[in-house]
Amino acid sequence: MRMTWQPYRRLMFDRLKRAANAVAGWSVALLLGGVRRCDRVAVSNIAGAFMRTVGPWLIEHRTGRDNLRAAFPEKSEAEIEAILRGVWDNLGRVAAEIAHLDHICSGDPYKRRFIDYTPEAIARFLRLKNDGKPALVFAAHLANWELPAVIAASDGLDSVILYRRPNLGAIADAVIALRKGLMGELVPSSMGAPVALARALEQGRHVAMLVDQHYTRGVDVTFFGRTCKANPLIAMLAREVECPIYGTRVIRLPGNRFRGEISDEVKPVRDADGRIDVRGTMQAITDVVEGWVREHPEQWLWVHRRWR
Repeated sequence: MRMTWQPYRRLMFDRLKRAANAVAGWSVALLLGGVRRCDRVAVSNIAGAFMRTVGPWLIEHRTGRDNLRAAFPEKSEAEIEAILRGVWDNLGRVAAEIAHLDHICSGDPYKRRFIDYTPEAIARFLRLKNDGKPALVFAAHLANWELPAVIAASDGLDSVILYRRPNLGAIADAVIALRKGLMGELVPSSMGAPVALARALEQGRHVAMLVDQHYTRGVDVTFFGRTCKANPLIAMLAREVECPIYGTRVIRLPGNRFRGEISDEVKPVRDADGRIDVRGTMQAITDVVEGWVREHPEQWLWVHRRWR
């Protein structure tokens, strides 16, 4: 009888994978705990400087350079490299700030130490919060993209946040443990997520999600003159529930500060029968995101493959 080692090897591989996952999660939790004990401004500055130095040596730097050359053909190589240094600086700061989201958002809701608002932004937020109606809110990977959800929850907005869980479960658990209680209800991206989000809207709640990543089964939109795929979920939910759509972002300011903004209502595109057109509405949303990125290109995630 011939003996096979295949089941044994598979078992050992699964055990090693689980062990590595557990070690990674423990390490991330330990690191975030250590960062949390440090001064937020100091650790942000250090992380930003570190990534400005290391980032240009990573393969993603080439992706970012190619993306920026295509998006801004009028810019010189020196200008493109300057933007990329800002991108790496921002990513370093975002990583350091994960452990300090509550510190950044502490204080009086509209007179925070580290976050500024215009009177118009405050008025729009209060209307959204108090009108008793459901709404959809989109954001993009700009500045610290975790902050809009934290700000909204701390200011009393009843919100449900769609999020993409990191691939390594233990790392995901460590990050989610920090988010818990700071954001609204968290709904992981899954087959059942659209139903959960639609139900939240029917209950009069606010549903938020990031909309600027590649989605293989998405609809075609134009972003910086190039075709890419966008997840149509937010437009599909708007068509299903007929509720308004808003955009929100934070802008990173000098001195480790931010400015929070919420847009006017983004009007959906409708077809001849008056129903919301999903592709047209996703283009309208993408146009808003492109405008934001053009204002502060160094604060967007150019190093990921938005165009395929």
